[in-house]
Amino acid sequence: MAFFALLPIFFVQKLDYKKRLRIFAAHLLDKIFQQSFFMNIKNYETVFILTPVLSEQQAKDIVEKFKQILLSNGGEIINEENWGLRKLAYPIANKGTGYYTLLEFKGPASIVNTLEVEFKRDERVMRFLTTALDKFALAYNEKRRSGKFNKKTEVKEEA
Repeated sequence: MAFFALLPIFFVQKLDYKKRLRIFAAHLLDKIFQQSFFMNIKNYETVFILTPVLSEQQAKDIVEKFKQILLSNGGEIINEENWGLRKLAYPIANKGTGYYTLLEFKGPASIVNTLEVEFKRDERVMRFLTTALDKFALAYNEKRRSGKFNKKTEVKEEA
């Protein structure tokens, strides 16, 4: 498709053949780079802390809003964990607790920027951290989701 869109460059009579070929190759490489750059799907994990002033229902609504942002921008949610109201390690905005939520998702690189802009715009989000997951983190998260870490503690309790 990109080939036919750039084909009229060859018919410009003011440029010689070599210049037209160089321009065509540069445009073609640019299109290929843009497609591979934006279509690169990675796994991400984000943890965000919501203000403790909210009710449980309001916190769930905010999490649902961020999930919809991910889904509308081409993301796929792999896992969602609501850690609930927890004590902070240090006060943030004179608050000692916050609602913690973890979202694990898959999507293009541009989705992280969109999500973080929405985090910054929403005044109910106190902190957030998004990380790209490598193959070791993916394996660890899979084990954590399947509960393999909890089975070892159950065996110790039975003995």
